[in-house]
Amino acid sequence: MQFSFRKKCKWSCFNSPDETLLVSVVFLLVGVVVSSNLIMAEEQKELKAVLHGNGELTKNLYNILAKKPGNVFFSPISIHAILSLVYQGSRGHTQEAFTKALNVPDVRVAAKGYKDVMSRLNSVKDVTLLIANKVFLQESYKLQQDFSTVAVQQFSSEVELLNFKQPKVAASSINTWVENKTNNKIRDLINPEDLDDNTVLVLVNAIYFKGKWALPFDVHNTRTEKFYLNDVDTVDVQMMHIKKKFFYKEDANLNAKVLELPYSNKNISLIVILPNERNGIADLEQKLASTDIMKITENMHKPEVEVALPKFKIEQTIDLQDSLTELGLGVIFDQENAELTGIIETKEQLYVSKAVQKAFIEVNEEGAEAAAATGMIMAMRCAMLPMPVEEVIVDHPFGIYLIHREGPLVQVLFSGRVIQPKV
Repeated sequence: MQFSFRKKCKWSCFNSPDETLLVSVVFLLVGVVVSSNLIMAEEQKELKAVLHGNGELTKNLYNILAKKPGNVFFSPISIHAILSLVYQGSRGHTQEAFTKALNVPDVRVAAKGYKDVMSRLNSVKDVTLLIANKVFLQESYKLQQDFSTVAVQQFSSEVELLNFKQPKVAASSINTWVENKTNNKIRDLINPEDLDDNTVLVLVNAIYFKGKWALPFDVHNTRTEKFYLNDVDTVDVQMMHIKKKFFYKEDANLNAKVLELPYSNKNISLIVILPNERNGIADLEQKLASTDIMKITENMHKPEVEVALPKFKIEQTIDLQDSLTELGLGVIFDQENAELTGIIETKEQLYVSKAVQKAFIEVNEEGAEAAAATGMIMAMRCAMLPMPVEEVIVDHPFGIYLIHREGPLVQVLFSGRVIQPKV
């Protein structure tokens, strides 16, 4: 995910100084679920607050993005992380807007919580999982010391000086970093046209996941089958098949089946939520809007399940300005009223000129790969008794969460819905 910041231009400025793959990048970047039994309760306080905030952002942002037709895929943790970094340099009413939108108590809790999040997600074993932040700063400017310290020490961010007055060179440098962090799955996050003489700061968060299923699908069992777009219309998909024991439940409140497909590190799972009705995705989304995402996987049992899941790949680019404005953060894009005075050493007005996320997921027989990047450009001014065989035949639109869980704590790394699977 990428955020671009500009200075407000005054008259005196004259434009002066084969596995599952999930990827998300944000000029703000964006989920999986994280949990742990190893932390003392007091030490978990900030982490729990951040995970709760990320869960709420997942629901709120999904509800906005789902208003448009088609597939939805994004990384909430990428977006929440980069917003939380900008939050550290906000003041006044702008800081109040961040507190409400991020659903965290205050900036200190957000910073402490993300120190734990960054450490945990970058130390997961048996899969490839990476989350990274980077601050790209106009070479003639200097970060405020407090912001620089929290960015590096709490958000594990790197800082690099660039000359945005050479937009092609600067964009290339940023995009190369994103490509390296996402195994080349996220390309061209920044357009040179997004940068100009008033750009002073670009904040980027990237997240990348690649993992093999704990129980892989046999490629020989994959065959062409129908996927219902609605009660009538169908498309042909490559449907994967497996019959194994999985965590599963029939959720009466959601009127849907919930299936957990674990990766080789069983703390990471793909949660599939399949409406019982072919046309049930809209009804499911309404119910999920008032459901605690952290509790979706509660009370599951582990019967033998006959699973049919389509192979799919989704790539999406999301301009976040309208969505963040709807979440109550429109002030950060306001040249006159954005209070972001705690980021760089300047008397000029700083505001966000661009917030973009690119996200990618591919699911096949071996596993999944996903990535996302979020960027922000600033300018001045994710029983003992025999059990019957259950069936989860995913042949109509469904919801997904990629989560990382340790004990009771859950973190959504990626979230989305699949309306029409494509490979």
